[in-house]
Amino acid sequence: MGLGWKNSKKITGRTPGYLPYTDDNIKHAGWCIGKGIKIPVSPNWEGPGYEWKIEININGKIHFDPAIYEGDQALTKMYEYYKYYYDKYNK
Repeated sequence: MGLGWKNSKKITGRTPGYLPYTDDNIKHAGWCIGKGIKIPVSPNWEGPGYEWKIEININGKIHFDPAIYEGDQALTKMYEYYKYYYDKYNK
């Protein structure tokens, strides 16, 4: 038997869902990522499956937003952080 998707186990995970983004969201996120500012949404593995944390990674220095968010609230907050850092450093 060869390797392939028929022989693999089902992969399960968590997703915060889907939040449509705007052109400004993409502009802010793209600019930040290009400058070494990355803001992913991570599952809160200690809580129920709908809780999310926001990680703020600025040039390898990692911080976490102390709040816990649900699904699209986390994605909304992520884009707010991208806009904040875009406005703060894009002068």
